[in-house]
Amino acid sequence: MKDNKIKIAILGFGNVGKAFAKLLIEKEEEIFDKFSLKVVVSAISTKSKGCLINENGIDLEGALGDLEKFNHFDEKRCDYNEMSSMDVAENADYDILFELTPLKIFSGQPAIDHISSALKRKKHAVSANKGPIAWAYKPLKELSKKNNVLFYYETTVMDGTPVFNLVDETLKFCKILKIEGILNTTTNFVLEEIAKGKSYDEAIAEGKRRGFVEEDPAMDIEGWDAAAKTAALLNVLMNADITPYDVDRKGIEDVTLEQIKEAESRGNVIKLLCYGKIEDGKVIARVQPEEISKNSLLSNINGTTSIVSITTDLMATVSIIEHEPEIEQTAYGVFSDLIRVLSNMKYL
Repeated sequence: MKDNKIKIAILGFGNVGKAFAKLLIEKEEEIFDKFSLKVVVSAISTKSKGCLINENGIDLEGALGDLEKFNHFDEKRCDYNEMSSMDVAENADYDILFELTPLKIFSGQPAIDHISSALKRKKHAVSANKGPIAWAYKPLKELSKKNNVLFYYETTVMDGTPVFNLVDETLKFCKILKIEGILNTTTNFVLEEIAKGKSYDEAIAEGKRRGFVEEDPAMDIEGWDAAAKTAALLNVLMNADITPYDVDRKGIEDVTLEQIKEAESRGNVIKLLCYGKIEDGKVIARVQPEEISKNSLLSNINGTTSIVSITTDLMATVSIIEHEPEIEQTAYGVFSDLIRVLSNMKYL
């Protein structure tokens, strides 16, 4: 950090990255007023849209304009570059690395290596990618402590909803005993649509049309996304040191309309529930469709809304609900981690 500037590198510049960039533009003056710091984006690296490197600060409005016009950074720009994301992580000039690349759910790579490289260089890191938290949280956290830098990841489970921040800042000295929730919006939506009489294909098509179902929804439908989020929660909140493979996982691919109607006849609904606890030193983690009473809080989580309930020793159970998030909420989660870094740097 020099001349009241803090430089950030952004790896991945999809919808979240673009929305985050817009927040940086919008909140530039407020950030300076609070911290006397100007946030400068010194690098943006993408897999298919090119790379921009400028130690003095990339023109974010220009970069966003390029993507709007060409779906690619303008190669005529003086700061256009061919560096890969790994090259940026290892060699670019920055103070904070933002890992916003797409999730590789069965390995967490190359995001893990991106963050590890930054931490080894004694740079702060923020991840919106749940892979590193689900697959390598413990070594990454230890590396951040060893090098006296900050590592945050609020966006990885419930977009911008303060889950990890809540526990860190407001549940001090509480021991987390159990987590339970509905964390995958695709499966929640699909089960509801099937209950209305739609087929799986019709429900998926509607979700794609509305923009929250992936082109290939298998990772959601088969429970892998929920398993990764469950692993992330347990790793951070309970020091579980597990991976998604350690989660007892069953998706909704075999749930039928007949089963849903049978549950309704008993006053129940079927939801894909995430659950985790540590019992006698053993981690118990599962993701599976479960029949729950219509009178329960979880049964009333509809559409793209999600919930996590955290049971503690001192504060009993605290539930956090995120209502129908848009991409702006995800971007805010990344932005909030930036603000946490700026707020806490002075204590290092």
